[in-house]
Amino acid sequence: MALEVKICGLKTAGAVDAALDAGADLLGFVFFPRSPRHLPLEAAPELVARVAGRARKVALTVNADDALLAQVIAAYAPDILQLHGSESPERVGEVRARFGLPVMKAIAVATRDDLLVVPAYAAVADRLLFDAKPPPDAALPGGNGVAFNWDVLAGLDAGRPVMLSGGLDTGNVSQALAAVRVDGVDVSSGVEDAPGMKSPERIRAFVAAVRQAVAQPSH
Repeated sequence: MALEVKICGLKTAGAVDAALDAGADLLGFVFFPRSPRHLPLEAAPELVARVAGRARKVALTVNADDALLAQVIAAYAPDILQLHGSESPERVGEVRARFGLPVMKAIAVATRDDLLVVPAYAAVADRLLFDAKPPPDAALPGGNGVAFNWDVLAGLDAGRPVMLSGGLDTGNVSQALAAVRVDGVDVSSGVEDAPGMKSPERIRAFVAAVRQAVAQPSH
C-alpha cells in the first residue's frame, strides 16, 4: 500500500482541517486525560464530523477498560483503535474481538531487544506502531518528541503493516524513511508550536516532506 501519514493528537477544528487539506491519511484523537492532547468525549463529535470520510479516524487510548473503550467508540466512531499503553497481546486480542474494530498496537522501542514482543502482538493486532521508549521521568507513554535509533528496525518483517513514530518532524522524516521500510509515519509533537497546540503550517510542511521523500528514486 502507499505510505500513509498520520497526524495525531488533534484537538481543534483548525488542526483537523489543516490535516485533511494537507492530505493526511489518518487522523488521531487522544483520549488520555494526562496528555496535553487529550480530547474530552463531549468535544469529539464536532471534530470527527469534519472528517466526513476524507481520512480514517484513529482513537488513541492508554490501558483503557471496556467501559471506557465503549464510550470512546460511541463518541469518536473511530475506524481504528490505537492501544498505546502496556496492553498485553491477550488484551489486544480481547479488544479486537469484543469491539470488532481494527487495532493498532504501539510498541515502545529503544533497543533491538524491545522487538522480541513483535510476533506476539503481530498475531493479534492489525497493524503495529513503533514509538520511542519514553524517558524514565516521562509522564506520557508517547508524544514526548523523542526519536529512537531507527537502525534497530532494519530487516524486521512484522507480517503486519507498521508505522514509525517518535520524534519525527519535517526536518528528519526523509532521513527516517531512507533508513527503514515502513508503511506509514505518525507525528504529533513534531507539528506543534507548544504541547497540544498543533500548527497548521507545520502539518502541511510535514505531509509535503513525506510525499517528497516517497517520490525520491530511493523509495
